[in-house]
Amino acid sequence: MDWDKLRIFHAVADAGSLTHAGETLHLSQSAVSRQIRALEESLNTTLFHRHARGLILTEQGELLFDATSAMSRRLDTAEARIRDSEEEVFGELRVTTTTGFGSLWLAPRLPKLYEKFPDLKIDLMLEERVLDLPMREADVAIRMKEPSQADLVRRKIMAVKMCLYATPAYIEANGMPDTLEDMKSHRLISQSVNSTQVGAASQLVAELLTHEIPLLLTVNNYFGVLQAVLADLGVGVLPDYVTQDFPSLLRILPEVQSNDVPVFLAYPEELRQSRRIAAFRDFVTEEIIAYRKKRKKEGLIA
Repeated sequence: MDWDKLRIFHAVADAGSLTHAGETLHLSQSAVSRQIRALEESLNTTLFHRHARGLILTEQGELLFDATSAMSRRLDTAEARIRDSEEEVFGELRVTTTTGFGSLWLAPRLPKLYEKFPDLKIDLMLEERVLDLPMREADVAIRMKEPSQADLVRRKIMAVKMCLYATPAYIEANGMPDTLEDMKSHRLISQSVNSTQVGAASQLVAELLTHEIPLLLTVNNYFGVLQAVLADLGVGVLPDYVTQDFPSLLRILPEVQSNDVPVFLAYPEELRQSRRIAAFRDFVTEEIIAYRKKRKKEGLIA
């Protein structure tokens, strides 16, 4: 098959329109249409259903689009590996992680990464949904559990515990709870047990709620929980790493904490040699080592 015709077919299938594909390819609509007709004739099949609102792939078209999509991903990977030189790190790196970790831990540290690699472009995708790395929905992921997808390089980079925190102003106004029973006089701020989160965190919140805490504020991510805590609204369930960037927060009921939440960094096996991946991986590792040293010095970990 003609590679150029396949490239044009892929653009049309992706855009769902001859006009939009032509704009992307810098070709006229008629030129794009001719190439599609020629491809259909060479394959002796119809690739698109044509109607007033655009184009829809036929069954045969879907089969071909699956093939061209796989080719496109492989070409993107090859381009990334070719462009990553031995001495320079540049171009786009798509990083996915949870809203809480990305907002509270990763994003505040990115200036240090940009200082080292000013030509690196980070596309930070914060969501609880686990993106498919082998299908290249992202280049690298930081997740709160070990990835189950195949063909990934994965490394445990740290462990997190969920603990209770409040501001000095809140404690001054409402008193310090000394037992879990005392929490009945305080507002608990947490993620909802029904929201997407790690099991250890959900278990801790569920356990706290067995003490019949009447005042409750739930948020669907830890960034929102932190903002509510900082606004002196109550006692929040937060990951222990927030204390590094918000040292004024007070630990409440130190004996109450979740089990360890493992944090993994993962990326596709085919990107093992990528200089961008290596730069990001090494940066995260260095930041975690510095974080652990500081916590150890403060006596917060052994």
